[in-house]
Amino acid sequence: MEKTVLVVLPLQAHHRALLEESAPGYAFTYAAKEAVTAEMVKQADVIIGNVPAQWLRASPRLAWLQLDSAGADAYIAPGVLAEHTVLTCATGAYGKAVAEHLFAMLWMLQKKLHLYRDHQNRHEWTDEGPVTSVAGKTVLVVGLGNIGLYFARLVKAVGAHVIGVKRRPTEQLPDCADAVYQMDRLQSLLPQADVVASVLPGTQQTRRIFGASAFAAMKPEAFFLNAGRGINVDTDALCSALKSRQIAGAGIDVTDPEPLPAGHALWSCPNALITPHISGQFHLQDTLEQIVQIAAENLRRFANGLELKSVVDFESGYSR
Repeated sequence: MEKTVLVVLPLQAHHRALLEESAPGYAFTYAAKEAVTAEMVKQADVIIGNVPAQWLRASPRLAWLQLDSAGADAYIAPGVLAEHTVLTCATGAYGKAVAEHLFAMLWMLQKKLHLYRDHQNRHEWTDEGPVTSVAGKTVLVVGLGNIGLYFARLVKAVGAHVIGVKRRPTEQLPDCADAVYQMDRLQSLLPQADVVASVLPGTQQTRRIFGASAFAAMKPEAFFLNAGRGINVDTDALCSALKSRQIAGAGIDVTDPEPLPAGHALWSCPNALITPHISGQFHLQDTLEQIVQIAAENLRRFANGLELKSVVDFESGYSR
């Protein structure tokens, strides 16, 4: 019986051709995210793209799910996927998009551009005073995967001293970092940093790793950036740190809760720059191109009985 592949991505003709060439003889169905149905999910042997996790509980036929996201937290929860279902993610697709977004947020905060935009909206000609530079500053990158490494290269290129933090020991120091430590050193490294950038996945081990004690350890002139997962930050503690000027500012693309409710205190925090989890997605065309390439290679491997790339470990939440 031919295998069915459900693709839930905004593809063009050349993308579809690439996928279909990777698995000759497979039956492909393409659907927009807003048009996909639970029945489509139930009938698929392979799914490429993110679908509502709750629908997968009724999908015993599913052999492999290729996510279009780097994070997999919603899909590794107990009971979502059958034991035989292989889960792969799009690690490697988001480095440029997310890192550039973080970099833009950092410079906007350091140069107070968000404040000047507020003044512009109010038709005010106001000088906000001194600004800072990335050059010569210590940037702590927490999560040194594809996104973290890309961000480290950006800040290193403009003169930052880069310290990386990662889950596993590194065999070779990357050229974009001056030092790399394991996660158990995080708290002791925070006081050194002028910028703390978190690009960690959402796991039980990383949940609320940035809380009151972390913000208390940071310099009052330090900036905090988060484009990993909102659950890795104690939002109340972040609000408190911003309101008390315990830290200088925060650039936040992910929140907890998410979406951030209209009346939430974080919206009104001084020097908070908030975007609605849009640093990745498909806003940068390069991201979609990378995702399609990743999916096509894995589809070729799947069709030929080979080991897939970026398989997610259900215990750690990381891909291997």
